[in-house]
Amino acid sequence: MANFRPISVLWIENKVALDVNRGARSFVRAEVNQKVETFFCAHPRGKICTSEVFDRDPMRIDILSLFPETFVSPLNQSIIKRAREQGLVDIVIHDIRDYTHDKHHTADDYPYGGGPGMVLKPEPIFEAAEAVEEQLGVVEIPIILLSPQGRLFSQSVAQELAIRPRLLLICGHYEGLDERVCEHLATDQISIGDYVLSGGELAALVVVDAVVRLIPGVLGSDDSAGSDSHSNGLLEYPQYTRPPVYRGWSVPEVLLSGNHGEIAEWRRRQAILRTAKRRPDLLEKGKICEEERRWILENLLSPK
Repeated sequence: MANFRPISVLWIENKVALDVNRGARSFVRAEVNQKVETFFCAHPRGKICTSEVFDRDPMRIDILSLFPETFVSPLNQSIIKRAREQGLVDIVIHDIRDYTHDKHHTADDYPYGGGPGMVLKPEPIFEAAEAVEEQLGVVEIPIILLSPQGRLFSQSVAQELAIRPRLLLICGHYEGLDERVCEHLATDQISIGDYVLSGGELAALVVVDAVVRLIPGVLGSDDSAGSDSHSNGLLEYPQYTRPPVYRGWSVPEVLLSGNHGEIAEWRRRQAILRTAKRRPDLLEKGKICEEERRWILENLLSPK
């Protein structure tokens, strides 16, 4: 058993299935308990492996918004749609106006002290958040306010949020929210950049997309998220596909060589060079060694 090759796993519909793309040709369920399933897997070279896999509840993301229809199309497309269909993530949109108590469903009011615009009232937001907590049966859940005053969203923040089983996002609008929401309800504030949007809905979609793609099993390959720009502190290396020559522009020979060691080295150096040219402020995060620093200087001073 000790010589058997480990088999990677893929989350599908709240359970884990063996990743047959990594070499296992078939698998049979051999034993089932409440929480553990043991699979006997046929190795391509005739060896037999076992793998214990566990149930995994989907990540739950609740979003409070005045404009829930904003989320309909984006959450039903591409990667997020597949993740929801596979039971990897459950995303629930709540209309803040459903938690108002007057016949006009008033969710905003004029700011005390005067000034332009309207401010979101605290009552419906507090009640919506408390209703979510009651529904989930939890008393502590990360409650994130999307705000231009929050900490800057980044890949590392997305990774931090992706390990949470539950998230609650609050989308502001108009001139903002009553400060009591910020002080006594939100546990975190996140900004997606130093600019102002009409509301927090688009910012919430950015956060959801970045977080969901980090959930195990969401992307087709476990390596996909790890090679994205910013995942290792660097921008991603250049990508090419067929045809090998288009309008006289050729794919770099090394990518056609089949030499995986040389390809990995080329990609690493291209990622470093691209980062140095476009985002030199990120280089320190990329753990660049002295040899690579010298190589950067040579190629920046005398680019080919």
